[in-house]
Amino acid sequence: GNKMGIPTVNGSIVFDERYLGKPLVYCGTCGIMPRKILGEPSHLKRAEPGDLVVMVGGRVGKDGIHGATFSSEELHEESPTSAVQIGDPITQKRMFDCLLIARDRGLYKAITDNGAGGLSSSVGEMARDPGGCEIWLDKVPLKYPGLDPWEILLSESQERMTLAVAPEKVSELLELCSKMEVEATVIGRFTSSGKFHCLWKGETVAYLDMDFFHEGVPRMRLEARWRRPRHPEPRFDPPRDLGEVLERMLSRLNIASKEWVVRQYDHEVQGGSVVKPLTGRFDDGPQDAAVVRPLLDSLEGVVVSHGICPRYGDIDTYWMAACALEEAIRNNVAAGGDPERMAALDNFCWPDPVPSDRNPDGPSKLAQLVRANMALYDFTRAFLVPCISGKDSMKNDYIGGGVKISVPPTVLFSVISKIDDVRQAMTMDAKAPGHLVYVLGTTYSELGASEYFLMLGSVGNEVPKVRPQVSRELFLRLHRAIREGLVASCHDCSDGGLGVALAETAFAGDLGMEVDLRDVPSDGISRDDYLLFSESQGRFVVTVPPDCRAAFEAMMEGLPFSQVGRVTEAGRFLVTGLGGGVVIDRPVSSLREAWLKPLAF
Repeated sequence: GNKMGIPTVNGSIVFDERYLGKPLVYCGTCGIMPRKILGEPSHLKRAEPGDLVVMVGGRVGKDGIHGATFSSEELHEESPTSAVQIGDPITQKRMFDCLLIARDRGLYKAITDNGAGGLSSSVGEMARDPGGCEIWLDKVPLKYPGLDPWEILLSESQERMTLAVAPEKVSELLELCSKMEVEATVIGRFTSSGKFHCLWKGETVAYLDMDFFHEGVPRMRLEARWRRPRHPEPRFDPPRDLGEVLERMLSRLNIASKEWVVRQYDHEVQGGSVVKPLTGRFDDGPQDAAVVRPLLDSLEGVVVSHGICPRYGDIDTYWMAACALEEAIRNNVAAGGDPERMAALDNFCWPDPVPSDRNPDGPSKLAQLVRANMALYDFTRAFLVPCISGKDSMKNDYIGGGVKISVPPTVLFSVISKIDDVRQAMTMDAKAPGHLVYVLGTTYSELGASEYFLMLGSVGNEVPKVRPQVSRELFLRLHRAIREGLVASCHDCSDGGLGVALAETAFAGDLGMEVDLRDVPSDGISRDDYLLFSESQGRFVVTVPPDCRAAFEAMMEGLPFSQVGRVTEAGRFLVTGLGGGVVIDRPVSSLREAWLKPLAF
């Protein structure tokens, strides 16, 4: 992002020892495009017989050969390093700038990238509409001599795009590319032959029926077996010093500040970042979502958020996927996103779900995958948030030295939404002494796989659940309250629960806070620590100016919410427990230090 001039505005880091074998890196990009180009809908792309195949951008090398194969099997000690592509962001930036001009001039009909499978996939996919293609592999520009035809066809060398270009426009395209120092080469043509045809110096080296090319892989029939795991339920007395427990929670790697990483990426390039990854008085508070203003002559913006909570899958991947989606939506709403103008993207990374002698628990992993997809179906419908794109990776295991390490089943949901006026965007930091503190949503005794239980060496069984019949209405009304200026700050409750969210709100604003747990909306909780650290979904910490109190409460009427305290100048975080006594009395500065210190490299 830095070298290509793309702001990195939203992200997170999840720590789990099971990622040691095959660390996961998710990257997502949002872009905008004109609705119409030269009078035609811009999203339509279709190659036609007679169009030429033009490869634009970088050259082909041995890097990235069998990249798709590499990512479709477990990692092991003999995994080839040549499967990993070598990036060149400067070449990519020049190519993108050139392609935008070519797009606006109507110089190509269709475009796709050279990802998995290289030219075999990019040309093969585009050839589906015209019905065939020829690829002249000896014409493909190479980084160096010595590549065999199959290597040229399958290499996944980066910074390359494949275009379908009408013959009468090829000269203009090549001239533009030359002027902008972007390499572009005619490497074939689209046909109606019904064949995927590759040639090397005039000789056929590949000749496949297009029907087989696209539909020839037989569908696998696999058996999934689901049995919910049962973990020992933790039994322990309530801690005497909840202030010390809160500081330990704030120092957990999955909760602590990631500023050291965030500051390595440019989140302001292009000048359109309105709400950034860090916020508050010292610009170091954990913002829930980003707001970007892509067109600087407009106040319209895009809200970008995500949700990820793989540890819930240790109990049930159905609720893991549901919670990830709701967290992404919740983060988006907290920053001003409109729940009625949202879209999601799902990204699955899974341990191998195909049973074999080396993978005897495949049916169980497959059942986890089935349950996660059931949740995706159920809750995208319940929240009326469509999945408009997605990706999956199904072989995330490592075998070496007699040890097998499988990643925990992991789903990342990314959500984008529209905000009509970026001046109405919301941040999570408390703004002023005297503002009233509200908790929206009900807290249940749902600490299964929570950061609190994990800190104590347990998992538990009561995984957080999603209740869309309440949450969706809460999201709609909270959005309206933000839009009408009734809210001063808004922060979602996720990792670490209510206690962490309240503390983050206070120290991000460099202000004190007084909270009474007796006023928190809850169900079935009789312990202060459970109320503070339960990770029930659908909850927010909101601060409201006193003069907006009546209007805000009228707007929330009928939903689970309550005023639980107020923002203070005192610089202390003071919590009254369910029994009426003070259970936490800590300087806000010490909570902030506990949160900042673990990853302050």
